[in-house]
Amino acid sequence: MKEFKVSLNSIDKVKNFVEKMAKYPFEIDVVSGRYVIDAKSIMGIFSLNLENVLTVVPHVTDEDTLSKFTNDLKEYLA
Repeated sequence: MKEFKVSLNSIDKVKNFVEKMAKYPFEIDVVSGRYVIDAKSIMGIFSLNLENVLTVVPHVTDEDTLSKFTNDLKEYLA
């Protein structure tokens, strides 16, 4: 399973991030310490400390889809 480190340190970044994650049909987790939040939940992400670097875990095995997902994450990578 692939993991990505991201920084979502502004309201606009969180909003755009959730919009991008919502278009994928598979589950995507955002992990911060012991908390695991659905990446498609704007309220869930705002419940985290956004000053910290977060870990994004997409639950997908298809390499083409993972490649598209990685491209969507580029602007958020820490």
